[in-house]
Amino acid sequence: MTRILLISGPNLNLLGQREPEVYGESTLEDYVSRAESVATEYDFELTHRQYNDEGSIVEEIQSARHTYQGIIINPGALTHYGWSMHDALAAFEGPIVELHISNPNAREPWRHTSVVAPVATGSIMGFGGYGYELAVHALADSLK
Repeated sequence: MTRILLISGPNLNLLGQREPEVYGESTLEDYVSRAESVATEYDFELTHRQYNDEGSIVEEIQSARHTYQGIIINPGALTHYGWSMHDALAAFEGPIVELHISNPNAREPWRHTSVVAPVATGSIMGFGGYGYELAVHALADSLK
């Protein structure tokens, strides 16, 4: 069975409560459920992990190297400065999909730079919860 890892970064555990005008009223669990629904269509086993610190994300990515065939990551604010996360992702040999609920390029200028994009297979941003579904489809296509 193909195993994929979905990683959620800092503050995503507050979805549904934090800035609903930007991120919507759905919770992280709602978004993960959308990804899981699509994963079952491909007979993928999806594992979700959420961390509020970069070190835990780095350790999860390093562990994924021998366990998962692909990674979907919504790094939250770490997108813009998480260089140790970038380096860990660069060492992962499978496809990586960068995911964002909002479109960082349509927001404040400091959000326009992604340290994940250079090591990602592709990025999905600005589609809200539907992005979670798109990310699984994109990963499935990359794993063909």
